Amino acid sequence: MAAAAVRRIKLGSQGLEVSAQGLGCMGMSAFYGPPKPESDMITLIHHAIDTGVTFLDTSDIYGPHTNEILLGKALKAGSGLREKVELATKFGISYQDGKREIRGDPAYVRAACEASLKRLQLDCIDLYYQHRIDTSVPIEVTMGELKKLVEEGKIKYIGLSEASASTIRRAHAVHPVTAVQLEWSLWSRDVEEEIVPTCRELGIGIVAYCPLGRGFFSSGPKLVESFSEGDLRKHLPRFQPENLDHNRQLFERVNEIAARKQCTPSQLALAWVHHQGDDVCPIPGTTKIENFNQNVGALSVKLTPEEMDELESIASVDAVKGDRYDGSMPTYKNSEAPPLSSWKAT
Repeated sequence: MAAAAVRRIKLGSQGLEVSAQGLGCMGMSAFYGPPKPESDMITLIHHAIDTGVTFLDTSDIYGPHTNEILLGKALKAGSGLREKVELATKFGISYQDGKREIRGDPAYVRAACEASLKRLQLDCIDLYYQHRIDTSVPIEVTMGELKKLVEEGKIKYIGLSEASASTIRRAHAVHPVTAVQLEWSLWSRDVEEEIVPTCRELGIGIVAYCPLGRGFFSSGPKLVESFSEGDLRKHLPRFQPENLDHNRQLFERVNEIAARKQCTPSQLALAWVHHQGDDVCPIPGTTKIENFNQNVGALSVKLTPEEMDELESIASVDAVKGDRYDGSMPTYKNSEAPPLSSWKAT
């Protein structure tokens, strides 16, 4: 299906406007096998911006650091590009001596922001997310420092990723949260119960990462054959043989509906996310221009209420076997921030 013009949406209630579909940049540098050639990735980023996909998503942990450096170079490589994009990055996950730490203490928040600005070669970050919630620091304390960074002009808008409903509420009471990033796709629908309604009640935008099920809805089970050494997905439960055979059925059903709609299964899966509402922005990642173009084509796929019902009935919660992560990575389900009364400032 051919690409449509990329419409713009308002994300949250504070004035941020983004392309209705973003570009997840993680796989260019990290976690899905070896880093891709820098010049090719800069060409892809420029192509995305020219197409109208201007909402770019990165994090300081992608690489670590190399993905932010890549984006900084890409924006410097063309005149006026900075003014065209909405750039989101994240802080909160760091590796010390090979051990992962989740941090949200004020000194770390500030140091991480300064370091990201330097790598991105920017004066201001458009949307700055806490990537994971620090269970040793009250969210009010982390948000207090982020609020200062907004007041100083170092960031424009604040976001949270993988935060529980109560943590989102507490954060929003300190300073408006513009967006919550969460995993939402035809095979990750648990957020619909509590997180999505909380965001909507508070006027917070929703950014859906992995809307293609980490590539599953592009290629189906055969995707695992292309995993290289160092690909995070090799270790994820849903891609293990004992679960993959069951999950194949979901892909086959989606593929059947896509054939009827004369689009690809990945376009159908993305269109389903788009049809969740104008407050939702999916950020599919890719490293290939042809896949990027196909993803943009999802904006042209229109689904009737009956087709949405059909997709949701085959993609029920029990349609998928295996957890999103292997248990070592914190998510909104196990990262409640401690009460403010517990905080002893040092």
